[in-house]
Amino acid sequence: MNVQVIDNPEIQYVFDQYAEKTRQKLMRLRQLILTVASETEGVGTIEETLKWGQISYLTHNPKSGTTIRIDEYQPDTQQIACFVHCQTNLVDTFRHMYPDAFRYEGNRAVIWDELDEVQGDVLKQFIELALTYHQRKRGALQ
Repeated sequence: MNVQVIDNPEIQYVFDQYAEKTRQKLMRLRQLILTVASETEGVGTIEETLKWGQISYLTHNPKSGTTIRIDEYQPDTQQIACFVHCQTNLVDTFRHMYPDAFRYEGNRAVIWDELDEVQGDVLKQFIELALTYHQRKRGALQ
């Protein structure tokens, strides 16, 4: 897996503010998101930006998915979370598919302490669902 360079100095600054262990987890999650995006048909260009002060990934061209935000779940916990728009059904769907794989917060976050290989494979599916959310929704309406 090729590690992709962070081009945006604001994004790099946010990463640099985390404790080393948390930063490593977030960088691994970043790479996972970028890899899944590049391997998923129909996702296209991913924009890495800041939303609400959180590092965020959104599909830009085409707008196939919903924004994924990544952050430490609570300050100084070293727990990592993927946040999605609370009006999607992604977290609820995932909670039903994998009730014991992660912790969940309402309909907005998937949370974990350490990511083992099995969880990584499961998380790839969550990322793919998020990055294709609108694409699948449009397909269901047609």
